[in-house]
Amino acid sequence: MQLTSLDDADALGATIPCRAFDPEVFFAETPEDVEYAKSLCGTCPVKEACLAGALDRREPWGVWGGELFVQGVVVARKRPRGRPRKTEVMA
Repeated sequence: MQLTSLDDADALGATIPCRAFDPEVFFAETPEDVEYAKSLCGTCPVKEACLAGALDRREPWGVWGGELFVQGVVVARKRPRGRPRKTEVMA
């Protein structure tokens, strides 16, 4: 069942991952931690409402509604720090 607000979820006693887990995980730095946070959102009953709200607010960063926001835009994957090589390196 998809709920439309945190108040609805609270009234039904639904588990909201961002309230049940350390909130820092939803603002993680490593790609692995970001993917973990996104996976936690998979079972959230307010996932769609969370994503819609984040899009409306143009959230600057973090995982919202199962999507990663960077500078107010949804991106598919978090890239690791550092610059990619310009040329292939022979291994």
